[in-house]
Amino acid sequence: MKADVYNMDLMKQEIENRIAIYALISRLMLVEVDETFLENIESDERLLSFFPNYRDWPKRKEFSRAELIDQYYNVDFTNLFLMHLVPYESFYTRDDQMIESGGDNPIVELYNDLDFRVELDTARVVSADHIGVELEFMYMLCVALQKALAAEDKDGICELLQVQRAFLKEHLLEWAPLFLINAKRESRTPLYHDGSELALEFLLSDFEYVTEKLSTHCGDEA
Repeated sequence: MKADVYNMDLMKQEIENRIAIYALISRLMLVEVDETFLENIESDERLLSFFPNYRDWPKRKEFSRAELIDQYYNVDFTNLFLMHLVPYESFYTRDDQMIESGGDNPIVELYNDLDFRVELDTARVVSADHIGVELEFMYMLCVALQKALAAEDKDGICELLQVQRAFLKEHLLEWAPLFLINAKRESRTPLYHDGSELALEFLLSDFEYVTEKLSTHCGDEA
């Protein structure tokens, strides 16, 4: 009994970390950064440790945040997410490499089933399978898991872990590693270099984490 309570308390701590990282990487890859976003990273030593090259970048001492955003980060974001790389799942998984922007995209049905709405215009993406949106979906699933943990709803916990594992396996891990490897290679600033590496390593480790928790707490030998 004590072990179960300890494991539950540990999961409550771990879900806070998962929520924080999914929020961070989804925001980084969805829209251009602003000064508030950079301040949040730089004021948190734990978050800043995920960006070692950015932390030690000499240009951060030479220019203001506003200048860095205008001259470097916005240029890099445009290069990676709008111009040279394609941050959409359907591009990688369809034989014709077309971006499926309509309702036929299977990911839209999944979002709808779980009451996750994507405002394409607001997010400034052309399809719901953008990497930033998929990472935001995982963030939403983690927030839901946090609520289930707080309510000690074991069935809800196991169901959400199963949904998370399936989404990682069938969607994000099917294509995001290749995109993130390319993004890391093509990045022109330490911010997006480190961010791409963080996202890649975290997705792989999070899949292992969710699989382990399913096996431990839910009897799922997936």
